[in-house]
Amino acid sequence: MDWDKIRVFHAVAEAGSFTRAGETLNLSQSAVSRQISSLEEEVRIDLFHRHTRGLTLTEQGEILFRTAHEMSAKLAITETLLSDASDNPKGELKITTTVGFGSTWLTPRLTDFLELYPDITIHLVVDDRELELGMGDADVAIRLREPVQADLVRRRLVTVRNHIYASPEYLEKYGTPQSVEDLDHHHLIVYGDQAPSVLQDVNWLMRVGSDGKNRRRPLVKVNNIYGVLRAAEAGVGIASLPDYMILPEMRLIRILPESEGPSFDTYFVYPEELRKSKKIALFRDFLIQKVAESEF
Repeated sequence: MDWDKIRVFHAVAEAGSFTRAGETLNLSQSAVSRQISSLEEEVRIDLFHRHTRGLTLTEQGEILFRTAHEMSAKLAITETLLSDASDNPKGELKITTTVGFGSTWLTPRLTDFLELYPDITIHLVVDDRELELGMGDADVAIRLREPVQADLVRRRLVTVRNHIYASPEYLEKYGTPQSVEDLDHHHLIVYGDQAPSVLQDVNWLMRVGSDGKNRRRPLVKVNNIYGVLRAAEAGVGIASLPDYMILPEMRLIRILPESEGPSFDTYFVYPEELRKSKKIALFRDFLIQKVAESEF
């Protein structure tokens, strides 16, 4: 089978349409369609079900997609290792982490890394789901729990702790709680109902100090921790937030400091195949230094 056609097939399968795949590949919709039709003629099998809402893989298409995805991932790993072959590593480093950690703590520090290593470019993917490493989704991850996969190299970075925060405007308007029991009478901002498992007990604020008789009701639910942060900044209510998200310019105040939410370790993680990658080693050492400089 022609690799160019397999590459187009892989893009179509991921995009779910000829048009979106064409945009990714910088090809016209008709060119993409011709490539897929030619591939189907070669293998004498329909790879897609075509319907008005898009494309779905046939059973045989699923088999080919898994192989094509593995090939694409192996090529991405090889490309990373080849770009590391020189004394000055260059090329893209694809990093994934959670929305909260990536948006607030990591992003402001990337400038320093890029100034140190101008030939490296960063592709940052923030997602509260754990993307699969070694399959092309990302080169490295910063995760909020230790991975269970044996083929992943991991390095513990820091222990993250959660405390209770509110804006000065909110506290001036509604008063400062003097005990966790007082939270029964305040506006609470919590994570939405489908909190990812990586965010352990993220809504502990709903239970701490409660006798269980009067169930607390949140004023606002947000589906990611960065949204919870912004709502607290705006004076909407009181929120539990990881300490790494709190920057001096945010003017958020820690209240009930003796009450601490769940803590968890963060890990720098990457596939075993990339153990010798210079870009990853440089970024790992950079993170370790930045964590040591931070107040968690």
